[in-house]
Amino acid sequence: MAHKIEITKADILPMAEYGEIRKESRRKVTEMKRNRRVAIGPDATFYFESYATMFHQIHEMLWIEKGGEAQIADELAAYNPLIPNGHELVATLMFEIDDEVRRGKFLAGLGGVEETVSIAFDGTDKIQGLPEADIDRTNAAGKASAIQFLHFPFTDAQIFKFHDPNVQVTLGISHPKYGHIAILSAETRAALASDFAS
Repeated sequence: MAHKIEITKADILPMAEYGEIRKESRRKVTEMKRNRRVAIGPDATFYFESYATMFHQIHEMLWIEKGGEAQIADELAAYNPLIPNGHELVATLMFEIDDEVRRGKFLAGLGGVEETVSIAFDGTDKIQGLPEADIDRTNAAGKASAIQFLHFPFTDAQIFKFHDPNVQVTLGISHPKYGHIAILSAETRAALASDFAS
């Protein structure tokens, strides 16, 4: 199957049809997301996106907001850029802190965090995460958004390394207020490998 990188209006299911498969669709996506989720430190979680996760997200937004035909173009514009293009990984980074006061203080000191995320191979060869260009995720006062969207562009050689089980792949944040790193598991790497065009 060709590597799909864009959802079109023609791909959108009628809501009545989606309603019939919604429960099963959500179950499948939840299962698929399990190995596409990476926790970094105590408060940050990366959710690596794909055609399937964005297809689900668009349908969920249409189902919940009930905007009909008029809503479709906006959802496609919002979520298509988060589908990996075949030479990248794309992640939603969320800082998940339930306590509102602690969350506010934490994010206030986290400005520019979106510039400090990287994937590394054996701790050396690094891919710097590139923030989605649609919106500034740190405000003028230096407060970071709790949700960040990041692209990791790979060279062919880096894709090859990603597939090599003998190469350690890590995901890290190097912000002065939040420095954490995680080793990607074999299960996560297998799941994310499908994001690259064969």
